[in-house]
This record gives sequence, C-alpha cells and structure tokens, in this order.
Amino acid sequence: MNHDDYPDSYLAEILQKTKVIALVGASPNPERPSYRVMGFLLRKGYRVIPVNPGQAGKEIQGQKVYAHLADIPEPIDMVDVFRAPHALPGLVDEVLLLDPRPKVIWGQLSVRHDQAASRAEDAGIRVVMDRCPAIEYPRLVG
Repeated sequence: MNHDDYPDSYLAEILQKTKVIALVGASPNPERPSYRVMGFLLRKGYRVIPVNPGQAGKEIQGQKVYAHLADIPEPIDMVDVFRAPHALPGLVDEVLLLDPRPKVIWGQLSVRHDQAASRAEDAGIRVVMDRCPAIEYPRLVG
C-alpha cells in the first residue's frame, strides 16, 4: 500500500465497517487531540475503548481505560494510535499477538512508520497513517 495517498473508497470502507476502536494514547485532558477525537468518535456511534497505562482502571469520557490492548476483554476492529511514530513497531507487535486481530491500525496525524506498517500488512491488517478519522469521517461518510 502506498501510504502517501489513500483512495477515498479505502478510508470510507474502513470507517463504515469499523464498530469498536481501541484508542491508544487516550488522554483525560480535554485539551488533548486524543480526547477530542475520542469524543467525536463516540458521538458518531463507535464503541471507543481508551488505552493508557497511566490511566488504567479509570474512566475517560465514561469509558473504562485499559493499560494494554491485550487487556481489552472484547474483539476490536481498529486500533487508533495517538503515540509517537517510534512507538508503532512495538504496537504492531502487540496487535499481532491479539486473537482475534483488529482489521485496521490507524496512525493519527504525524504517526507514520513504514516498516511497522509493512509488518502489519503482511499479517493481513489494513494500515492508515498520518490521517485522522475525525477529519476523514465528515469528508467521506457524512
């Protein structure tokens, strides 16, 4: 996949088929982009599960926070990543250990690591990088 440019149909299909999102790097601070994007996704009807080791066991926007992806007790469709790009390889390692695996890893704006994306794609996981679902959703879905 060319991660410089995504067909609108690729992004729209992901946004339309996704129901459960693990939001890695979720923040309880309303000023942080992850907080605002989480709120947007919740308002659009997605089930959003925040992941942040420092907030585990607490709630963000009424949703229980988990320390790690493996701690989430239900299948997830997409992992939305609010972490630095250098964290993506380790996150792909975590995703590859999940059963069932999420169908999508979505790296937020400026989150791009091509080698990590290749590993995920080789395992059958779709990857989007350097995009925000809160920007793409209104443009492509409504």
